[in-house]
Amino acid sequence: PMGMENGSPIEGDLRNLKYFYAKGIRYVTLAHSKSNHISDSSYDPDRKWNGLSPFGFEVVAEMNRLGIMVDVSHLTDSAAYDVLQCTQAPVIASHSSCRHFTPGWERNISDELIRALAKNGGIVSINFGSEFLDSTSQRRDRLISAAIAKYRDEHASESSDSAVAAFEKSFRESHPFVYADVKDVVAHIDYVVGLVGVDHVGIGSDFDGLGDSLPTGLKDVSQYPNLIYELLKSGYSETDIKKICGENLLHVWAQVESVARRLQHN
Repeated sequence: PMGMENGSPIEGDLRNLKYFYAKGIRYVTLAHSKSNHISDSSYDPDRKWNGLSPFGFEVVAEMNRLGIMVDVSHLTDSAAYDVLQCTQAPVIASHSSCRHFTPGWERNISDELIRALAKNGGIVSINFGSEFLDSTSQRRDRLISAAIAKYRDEHASESSDSAVAAFEKSFRESHPFVYADVKDVVAHIDYVVGLVGVDHVGIGSDFDGLGDSLPTGLKDVSQYPNLIYELLKSGYSETDIKKICGENLLHVWAQVESVARRLQHN
């Protein structure tokens, strides 16, 4: 299945959703790092819509009708709740972790929103990024980013790109990034299971979007056995692990397609 991480290419025309569906798109993340014509983004301080736009409500309805999963990762809380208020099918958070471990960071999912997603029949798929898993990693990343930005501002007139790169290399060596661990991924899975049960959690690796921030023991797909091992050590049954590794998502997908068939025949 293919996904679209940003609904901007819909360009205000619902007919484009049908086009993307025909090309194989089966889920759409409504917004990415900037708010768009569909929804506000958790990364963007500009909250034009205070949730979904009027067109965004139409997009969700058409995705329900076509059988495309709605993805609320990257959205503001208000936008995610708007989706849950209007959708007729379960929705997913395709690559978000638990805000409990990163207090105040809206990109991760709050306890209340996890419960609302589960009530809707959806799932939270845990992101593997160290900053998503551990607030210590997040603070170190912010420290590094702030130092680089400060150097660039203070030396804007005389500093070349190579000088900035040299400063960044030196600063990172003296302030190394703090990596999370594969056990932290399990801790997030445990947390969702504790809140809403094993039927509402999945894995949302984000391997292609995180750069050098992946946890120790889970740097690429070859290390998935490490995750399975830690889940087994934590007492998960093979049946539960199969759910976490994909069956929960397949169940949501099947429900989305069932809703689409009903809507198309009404």
